[in-house]
Amino acid sequence: MQRQRGLTLLELLVVLAIIAILSAGVALAMRDNSQTQLEREAQRLIAKLEAARVQSRAQGLPLVWRATGSGFVIETPVVGSGFVAQSEDWLSADISIGMSSGIKTITLGPEPIIPPATITLSKASGQSSGAKPMNLRIGTDGLQPFHRLP
Repeated sequence: MQRQRGLTLLELLVVLAIIAILSAGVALAMRDNSQTQLEREAQRLIAKLEAARVQSRAQGLPLVWRATGSGFVIETPVVGSGFVAQSEDWLSADISIGMSSGIKTITLGPEPIIPPATITLSKASGQSSGAKPMNLRIGTDGLQPFHRLP
């Protein structure tokens, strides 16, 4: 008697189960959690602040950073026409911002030393209404670049 070639139904089900488990693991590993989103926003804000500081020193004009409800604005003075505002929104809608000691704006340059400033980024965890929001602080002592604070 000759045996037929091919896969049995059981072998096929085992292969499909292995593929399903692996794809679920990959999907969970690729999911962006709240802490990662907050860290990404902080790195983006640090880069924008430092770029504005460099631009201010190169142009010899002060740039003003201020928080808005959905992100932040960097205002550049233009001779004869006031300010030109470059607006940036947060990548995630549930990010909010707090400033140290009631400061609402940060003046960036053109001097190498600016007043010390601390910015706190917060993100609601979203799991439940009573969940504690996550916070991440960035700041400068006025001389060093902006960086993440412990």
